[in-house]
Amino acid sequence: MARSDASHRNVLVVRLSALGDVAMTIPVLYPVCRAHPDTRFVMLTRAWPASMFHDRPDNLKVVGIDTKDYKGFLGMMRLARELRQQYDIDAVADLHSVLRTWMLGTCMRWHGIPVARLDKQRDRRKALIQHKAGEPITPTHERYREVFRQLGLDAPVHGFSRLFDGKPIPTSLMVLDKQPGQHWVAISPFSAHRGKVYPLPLMEQVVAQLSGRENYQIFLMGGGKDEKTALGKIARQYPHVLSLAEVKHGFLDEYALLSQCDLMVTMDSANMHLASLVGLEALTIWGATAPACGFLGYGQDASTDLQLDMECRPCSIYGERDCRYGDYRCLSGISPERVVERIVSRVEKK
Repeated sequence: MARSDASHRNVLVVRLSALGDVAMTIPVLYPVCRAHPDTRFVMLTRAWPASMFHDRPDNLKVVGIDTKDYKGFLGMMRLARELRQQYDIDAVADLHSVLRTWMLGTCMRWHGIPVARLDKQRDRRKALIQHKAGEPITPTHERYREVFRQLGLDAPVHGFSRLFDGKPIPTSLMVLDKQPGQHWVAISPFSAHRGKVYPLPLMEQVVAQLSGRENYQIFLMGGGKDEKTALGKIARQYPHVLSLAEVKHGFLDEYALLSQCDLMVTMDSANMHLASLVGLEALTIWGATAPACGFLGYGQDASTDLQLDMECRPCSIYGERDCRYGDYRCLSGISPERVVERIVSRVEKK
């Protein structure tokens, strides 16, 4: 492996949230670590996302924190001091670029430590959702790479294929043996914002139609209490459907499952990025957001995704804005039959 041309030996990498954004760091961070084996990288995130960093390079340390323990500027000063003392930090790659990480970076700069920050391209974002002439937002993965380049660290563009590449696929007690001829489809119907959620009654119709097809096994994925209730109800109504929301599991279990699936059906959400981490093709249903917003999963092909050509979309970068019409027609206008047709064509093409 190439040796680092940079003088940095202990680089702090910061991305605290959200889950999908943290997942997107892996296809960039792992190749950077491998390109610079003499540099130690310390990935700072929250405790739960920290557990997704499996199969990591030897020179990567992942630190999960509870941000409630470091409130305000004084809290960031204390965190910066702890990180400097424990890891001898000499450079910071801020992949988040929010107020909290700006404060942390300021405390580092007081000690002569260089800080490179993510460019959020706010002008492009504004032009995009106002539907003015302008360029799409640079994909998040490329903007992450640029942060490392600012520190003089090579960030290989094609240095990641999948987790556990060339190694045995992870095993999990919750994942049964896949029988020859079976088609496994994972469906993640939720997102943090309504503007990115395909209506559940329509998704239930998708599940019903798929469950009636020969050799199809459907896995429903979700996390919260309400999601557990909703997905469990659907799973009990149809054959060959299992709700993982009702099974306690971690990221390694999900990697084990997704590694055997033929397709992930998802929203613009974290599971699109988890699919990318194991090289699984994702069929993404886009609503208020769009691939042009910069959050397409690593290695995914937006040309085969489902989205409606409407003058009002994208109307939001994160999907948090209320629909101007009140009916989220960008999502409800996609029929279950069209979703099923796209799923079947992509699964059986393989």
